[in-house]
Amino acid sequence: MTSSPESHAQHFRATFDKLRAEIAKYIVGQKDIIDNVLTSIVCGGHVLLEGVPGLGKTTLVHTLANALHLKYQRIQFTPDLLPADIVGTQVLTDKGGSRVLEFQQGPVFCNVLLADEINRATPKTQSALLETMQEKTVTVAGRTHPLDMPFFVLATQNPIEHDGTYPLPEAQLDRFFFKLFVEVPGHDEWMGILDRTTGSKRPQIDAVATGDDILQMGAVAREVPIDKDIQAWLVRLVRATHPDSGDATDLVKKYLRHGASPRGAQATLAAARVKALLDGRFHVAKDDIRASLLPALRHRVILSFEGEADGVKADGILAELLNKVG
Repeated sequence: MTSSPESHAQHFRATFDKLRAEIAKYIVGQKDIIDNVLTSIVCGGHVLLEGVPGLGKTTLVHTLANALHLKYQRIQFTPDLLPADIVGTQVLTDKGGSRVLEFQQGPVFCNVLLADEINRATPKTQSALLETMQEKTVTVAGRTHPLDMPFFVLATQNPIEHDGTYPLPEAQLDRFFFKLFVEVPGHDEWMGILDRTTGSKRPQIDAVATGDDILQMGAVAREVPIDKDIQAWLVRLVRATHPDSGDATDLVKKYLRHGASPRGAQATLAAARVKALLDGRFHVAKDDIRASLLPALRHRVILSFEGEADGVKADGILAELLNKVG
């Protein structure tokens, strides 16, 4: 007997809740960050986490990998890191008395890759991740090697440090499903962090889901329908981020040089489907689009020179769009 959409949706929510609860054993607060990272992973996307040092970005990724029972690797990005240090290289080995070239896999051959301080590596090294993030493959010496599924890149960067950093190019930023800001915790959360991390015993994180569970959850999310009128509204919103669009607001025309790509609309819709399921619905509502638009588009719109000079934030421009594009 084929399972009903309702039973699939219930299993989706149950698995999501288990992951959320397991991560919350160690990570204090940050509920929206946890939910958005899990949403990205369910949708098969990558996440860029931005925040000052010490806010638990690396700890969150490590905790998530433990809760997912997936192979985890961490790369500390530095200016002297080479592409071969990420994807792997050809090495000369001895086989049966003859010397042959064999491919030695790099740390990217995993399920969860933490790219720590990704903006510290040179553009050449950053570009080594482009193929892995988009195609989920590695090509070395003319041979293409597929990565194990699921595969996610969770990257961190420090917004306040500029010396020795290389801003991510637009093409690479566009590969990230969400860009999330990790904020400084409040007083009660700070107390909870000290309680959990400075004692003699730390919470034990158990694997409560597998890679197959994540792939199945993604398949369920893709089945959530969206009304054509709501989809048309989403398209108008994303197109309105382009200054030459008829729906562009005054802020867009003044402060944006380029708008979001179709990937932005794809990410927004995919995340909205997950939010609908978590809310107990099997259809996408406008509120799901509203909740997903900022993290999906904030890194995909490019400020003009005037916008950068005036210190304008992409979130403010996008928030105005949501209010004005009906």
